[in-house]
Amino acid sequence: MTVTTAAKPAPGRATSRGPGVTRIAGLLVLCLAALASAMVASVVFGAKTTSLGDVFATLGGDADPYVATVVESRYPRTALGVLAGLSLAVAGTLMQGITRNPLADPGLLGVNAGASAGVVTATAFLGAGGQSGAVWWALPGAFLAGLLVYAIGSAGASTGLVRLVLAGAVVSAVLAAYIQLVTLSNPDTFDSYRYWVVGALGGRPMEIFWTALPFAAVGLLLALLLSGGLNALALGDDSAHSLGANPTLIRAGGLLAATLLCASATAAVGPIAFVGLAVPHIVRAVVGIDFRLQLAFSAVVGPTLLLLADVVGRVVMRPSELMVGVVTAFVGAPVLLYAVRRMRGTA
Repeated sequence: MTVTTAAKPAPGRATSRGPGVTRIAGLLVLCLAALASAMVASVVFGAKTTSLGDVFATLGGDADPYVATVVESRYPRTALGVLAGLSLAVAGTLMQGITRNPLADPGLLGVNAGASAGVVTATAFLGAGGQSGAVWWALPGAFLAGLLVYAIGSAGASTGLVRLVLAGAVVSAVLAAYIQLVTLSNPDTFDSYRYWVVGALGGRPMEIFWTALPFAAVGLLLALLLSGGLNALALGDDSAHSLGANPTLIRAGGLLAATLLCASATAAVGPIAFVGLAVPHIVRAVVGIDFRLQLAFSAVVGPTLLLLADVVGRVVMRPSELMVGVVTAFVGAPVLLYAVRRMRGTA
């Protein structure tokens, strides 16, 4: 796999290519307004379209019971959309910064495969049932897979980027084979697993949001603390050392943050493809190469895009719905092709 070197900003300094403070403030306000609109749309639109009046009536306790039930059922999926979109987008930005590979995404660590293996194991052998039960097993599965990938990728020496990618591919392949073996030999497990593995925001109780939130919060805080270090890391390990940064520590901390973020999102809503890959490219094209800005804007743009994808999936196939994981795959594939075309000639 070709590992390309990202542009190299000096840590803690604005670059000549970066946007000015006024433009950044305007972009942030615009992105926050877009996120608020996406959250409103997530509550209003669905198999049964409601209105803002219905939402306000529900909040005030004056709505028709049926309408109130419909509106209130959309609160958990909106909250989960914000959590998962933020976590996957920030994790993708971290992975692309750590590996200096614009095609890296959270799945590179084998986290998605680990979460899936945890769900399958708990369902088949431990009798875990229901969405809430799956979360408690998906989280440790995802976290252990990420740690295993890092341990293999850094065994015997400092963490090598190519070795880390290969370790993620190997662990993911082994876990995928294990998942297929268990699900194909156990029809009940397959029936429970097939809905979760597509990735969807609907049908999850609010309890899942509160379960995954602490892990995502710790991962986000760690990512923000490492943002300046990622700018130094983009200069290369030697330059980072000369600036007083520790590339090994930054890379390990970034991998831990990405694992926590991706594990919480995957455990809560299932594996959702392309959000972690597409959002960093979109944000980088708008705000430049400073990782402090990239992480901040990814935390806003990610949930906006995921919520809008969920709304599209609910509207285009009324009265049924298209799972959000399918919608993001259709949207994200062209972004991947565009990124590959931009990389042509840089290898």
